[in-house]
Parts: sequence; structure tokens; C-alpha cells
Amino acid sequence: MGRRLVIPIAVVVGVVLLIVLGFASSYNGLVSRRAAVDQSFADLDAQLQRRNDLIPNIVNAVRAALKQEQAVFGEIARARQGYAGAQTVQQKAQASASIDSALARLLVIVENYPQLRSNDNIRDLQTQLEGTENRIAQSRRDYNAVATSYNVAIRKFPRNLVAGMFGFHEKPLFQAPAGAREAPNVNLDNAFSPSPSP
Repeated sequence: MGRRLVIPIAVVVGVVLLIVLGFASSYNGLVSRRAAVDQSFADLDAQLQRRNDLIPNIVNAVRAALKQEQAVFGEIARARQGYAGAQTVQQKAQASASIDSALARLLVIVENYPQLRSNDNIRDLQTQLEGTENRIAQSRRDYNAVATSYNVAIRKFPRNLVAGMFGFHEKPLFQAPAGAREAPNVNLDNAFSPSPSP
């Protein structure tokens, strides 16, 4: 009688052990994926902060050469403050889009005036900013790729059971807000008109 019970008990223990190992593997996999998403966002955030740190340098260099475009400088300052106060991925994406728009206006001004383009300091800052923008674009792609992979993983069976039990939630993608694809409107009609003499 005892031998007959050993085999069913061993089968039940084996099945339970397989289920536990499957859940542990799913949980550990989700933890690793979530950590990869968080790390990727930290990398993106570092690039966005680098750009934020470069902006005052280029603004000051352009401001010295072009005092008439105060509206652009104010827009850049507000956009930088918005990024500094952003907490969530969505808020940072929206603030980043505002910075993109303000910078685009500033760079259009620089490109339209030879005296700004010929300034070595502005040119060097522009090169640094372009390099940073390229790194930001790559970091956004990397973040969105790992976030998408993580989001798909927590929706697939049986990981969705583990995700639901242990509070794994979808990570938002870093997307530009509506209207971010529109070209900035820059009016340079009176930017370099001579000032009236006193």
C-alpha cells in the first residue's frame, strides 16, 4: 500500500515543483526586463539632461550676437524649466518636445545669419548639440525597444499571471506629443534691422 502512494505523491510533488520553478523563472525574467527598461530610461534621461546643460551655452552665445530674438530665449528658458520639473516619462517626453521646438527655432535663426554661423563658439556648441541630439534619438529608440519588449512580456501567458500577482505594470513609451512634428514658425523680418539713431 505504501509503495502505491509513493509514485502519485512523487508525481504531484514534481508537478508542483515545475509550476513553482516556472513562476520563479517568469518572475526573475520580468524583474530583469523591468530593470533594463529603468536603466534605458536613465540613459535617455542623462542625454536629455546633457542637452539641457548645453542649452544655456548656445543661448548665451547667440544672445550676445542677436539681441532681437528675446521671445525664443524665453521659450527655451520655459522649456528647460518644464523639463527640470518633469517627473514621469510622459511629462519628460512632453517637456523634451517643447525643448526640441524651441531649439529648432533658435537653430533656424543661427542658420539664417552668416554672422552667427561664422562665430566659432556658436559653431562648436552647435556641433556638441547635434551630437547630443543624435545620442538622444538613439537612446529614445533603445528605451522604446526595451519598454515594448517588457510590455509584451507582461501580457503573454503565463507571465501575465505573475505580472498581475506581483504588480508589474506597463511602461509608457517615449513619444512626441501631438503637434511636435510641425515645423517651428520663425519670423526674422526685423531681426537685423539697424536701430534708429538717437
